[in-house]
Amino acid sequence: MGAVAAATRIRNDIHTRLLEARSRTDEVFRIVREDALYNRPIRERHRIIFYVGHVEAFDWNLLAERAFGLKPFQREFDQLFSFGIDPIESGLPSDTPADWPERRDVDRYVHRLRDELDQAIERSLAAPWEGHPQLSTMLAVAIEHRMMHAETLAYMLHRLPFDHKVAGPPPSDWQTPRVKSRLMEIPEGYATLGLVKEQGDEFGWDNELGTHKTRVDGFAIDSCNVTNGDFLRFIQAGGYQHRALWNDEAWAWKQREGIEYPAFWRPAGNLWMYRGMFGETRLPTEWPAYVSHAEASAYAKWLGRKLPSEEQYHRAAFGTPGGRRERAYPWGEEAPSERHGNFDFHHWDPSPVGAHPDGASAFGIHDLAGNGWEWTRSAFAPFEDFVPMPFYQGYSANFFDGKHFVMKGGSPRTAASMLRRSFRNWFQPHYPYVYATFRCVED
Repeated sequence: MGAVAAATRIRNDIHTRLLEARSRTDEVFRIVREDALYNRPIRERHRIIFYVGHVEAFDWNLLAERAFGLKPFQREFDQLFSFGIDPIESGLPSDTPADWPERRDVDRYVHRLRDELDQAIERSLAAPWEGHPQLSTMLAVAIEHRMMHAETLAYMLHRLPFDHKVAGPPPSDWQTPRVKSRLMEIPEGYATLGLVKEQGDEFGWDNELGTHKTRVDGFAIDSCNVTNGDFLRFIQAGGYQHRALWNDEAWAWKQREGIEYPAFWRPAGNLWMYRGMFGETRLPTEWPAYVSHAEASAYAKWLGRKLPSEEQYHRAAFGTPGGRRERAYPWGEEAPSERHGNFDFHHWDPSPVGAHPDGASAFGIHDLAGNGWEWTRSAFAPFEDFVPMPFYQGYSANFFDGKHFVMKGGSPRTAASMLRRSFRNWFQPHYPYVYATFRCVED
């Protein structure tokens, strides 16, 4: 295949993926009833209407002029919908619904924007030798940015009152045997972080790039994520009242916000109810516990253990007993499929831990990809020789502040493309709404 033909095929594939990514965000917005689009389900975030415009404005601001020389047709909206909000503990947004454009005006903007970009992409496909040399990379950025929002919108809409949402599918009926977690010994060996050179032209964000091989001492790690049943015992033992389990910032956050149990739970007399995407159910004790980094750290300390480091996660997930060979995915080299885990938008809520034995790592560790992002104790920081992405300078660099922690693995609403070994997610420690779980280690 010639260079031009290869470039055309790659760009055709990427354009198809962009259209598929749009369908994912469209699917999430269809959950919201029309009269709820100006709600703010999470106080630290924008109103829902912002995100209707944002996932489109991002594509336009990234591609229109830089890649295709297109001129703005509604610059005010380009700016209004350009930036989201990193969850913070002060300075909450104070806008009102009246501060935002009407839905029909946002829809008109979205439709024209998509039409102009699609036409420009088609023209580029017809003459790939004339296109921007980094167009494929920019399209990959647009796709993954949108796929990330397909997930973050899901956990934001998780907080939307049920009667403000269109009825969704019934909860999945998981007919799986109960799996008992135990500490698994991981022998010393190597862990390779970053985007491995053999992966060729695979896309990676700036914080992934480069290969960083490190030796990891032996340790023991939970074979399954901490379950709701496990975490319930921590609550019953008074874990939220035990000051010594929480660092100063976490304790201040817990006291200020009145945090006494996970954000996905609700006490109901002698029972605990669990908030699913489309309704409540009695607490599913075999599901992974979705908690903040602060809560996960307190639980680990209660057991006299720690959260894993990023390197330990990699060793447990991708390493092999021999110590040197590493896998592309926890289960091996095969592309991700539904039998390997709970990811790629097949389900709205978690599955019981260990429900996908075909996805276990070489060491017998379950659910290292999907079913909930995995908290680590590693602060989000650049690898050596980090270089910001030229057309998205602040994607990673704005968060190298020591206040964000690396998460690995993926959740039920994580795209399969982001299950690659090098992908790094991150969040602040006192933000309880993410589909994030954890497991503990003993060094």
